[in-house]
Amino acid sequence: MSTTAEDILRVCEALPPDKRNTVADFARYLLARQADEAWEERLACPQSRARLDAFLRNAAAEGDEPLDSSRL
Repeated sequence: MSTTAEDILRVCEALPPDKRNTVADFARYLLARQADEAWEERLACPQSRARLDAFLRNAAAEGDEPLDSSRL
């Protein structure tokens, strides 16, 4: 186990249960935010995504029909 993880474990063990839950919730929030930032970075990439661009053009040309997952 890393030193950081051991430090967090010691801190959590010293806290009352409700505060431990708060720390765990905050850690989950940070983890989710990290994943969100990774997606935002990927989506903001200026590199061309030919297949995605083609799909979006075709979808826009088809109009307001329901999405057919068998055609993806």
